[in-house]
Amino acid sequence: MSAPKKLFIKTYGCQMNVYDSERMAETLGAQGYVATDRADDADMILLNTCHIREKAAEKVYSELGRLKPLKAANPDLKIGVAGCVAQAEGAEIMRRQPAVDLVVGPQSYHRLGQMEAEVRAGRSALDTDFPAEDKFDHLAARPKAARAPAAFLTVQEGCDKFCAFCVVPYTRGAEVSRPVNRILDEARDLVERGVREITLLGQNVNAYHGEGPAGRDYSLAALIWALAEIDGLERIRFTTSHPNDMTDDLLEAHANCAKLMPYLHLPVQSGSDYILKRMNRSHTAESYLRVIDRIRAARPDIVLSGDFIVGFPEETEAHFQATLDLIEEVKYGYAYSFKYSTRPGTPAAERGQIDPAAADDRLQRIQALITRHQQQIQTDMVGCEVRVLVEKPGRLPGQMVGKSEYLHAVHIDGGQAKVGDIVPVRIVQAKANSLAGRPI
Repeated sequence: MSAPKKLFIKTYGCQMNVYDSERMAETLGAQGYVATDRADDADMILLNTCHIREKAAEKVYSELGRLKPLKAANPDLKIGVAGCVAQAEGAEIMRRQPAVDLVVGPQSYHRLGQMEAEVRAGRSALDTDFPAEDKFDHLAARPKAARAPAAFLTVQEGCDKFCAFCVVPYTRGAEVSRPVNRILDEARDLVERGVREITLLGQNVNAYHGEGPAGRDYSLAALIWALAEIDGLERIRFTTSHPNDMTDDLLEAHANCAKLMPYLHLPVQSGSDYILKRMNRSHTAESYLRVIDRIRAARPDIVLSGDFIVGFPEETEAHFQATLDLIEEVKYGYAYSFKYSTRPGTPAAERGQIDPAAADDRLQRIQALITRHQQQIQTDMVGCEVRVLVEKPGRLPGQMVGKSEYLHAVHIDGGQAKVGDIVPVRIVQAKANSLAGRPI
């Protein structure tokens, strides 16, 4: 019996890419591949790429350059590029880097089995279509192996918002929601294999409108309530959301669904109405803050997370100060801030860019403010009781690590907790990026 072929996947970017990499590994698993964590041990290397940040394509080409010696040492090695850079660059990747055998976009990876056969037959394979068929209908069945206690589950893809800085509508396509029954089937399968927490994924997940029983459209809130009926599924999260789609029924779910965790990632990007309009965000700072008020009225203990872009074209110091003012008002438990980077083909790319030194300065200032709030919220957790989903052993003897309902990483010292347990813990210390606690 011949040895199994080995697959190495390097994943860039968002949680949806993590989910996609899992599904690609399962698809190629049906072709006889097993996972390896070493590129130099692989028969196929896949780079699952992200196109959000600056010079994303160039970083991929740099990585491909580093892989060329492996191909020279092993001519049978196959190299593929998947994800959003693959979608954006297409055949250009193969032209610039002949070591690449396969390029597949994020909507076509269900065809990886056929593409792998083509490259094994000595032909290159390129597929960056937006196919009419639903890729999820054609993916290989998920293996029955045990899983980690927390998992991602894609329920919605694409975006119709067309923010001026964003390539997602061009690389992931229009908004598409998966049918309810298929999501429930996949969730039940995950739970049967040990998953206790599922994070629902979508580029604009709270715009979910999937077909439910009897042809009725389900909102994200209705989907969450349906998932909450699954025995053994103890926690539900979702990301990423748009402020304009925080509907009344979703707020009601935050108030009353015990399995929906008190954490919400709700990007705003800027606190300046002028910049928000130039970004084509379709909301104002005030309307965003009123959504925050309603969320906190529904779930007073909720921890909020956000995204911010500084140095957007035309941003002045006054515009930036408005962003700092908004952050001071909301006080995020987590937030992600980025310096604006030009994405070719987006409307903002055609506008005049601000001084890079000013953008660097603003990024440092916004990150300092965010860090101060984050650390204060973590300090305020000391003495509180939380429930921690144990995910893995810690670095110290007898220590376990997991996530609280608020998504804080918690190190548990003492007790008999096992991976997959949900244990009550008293927080005794706030660290820079985590909390320490003892079992109650």
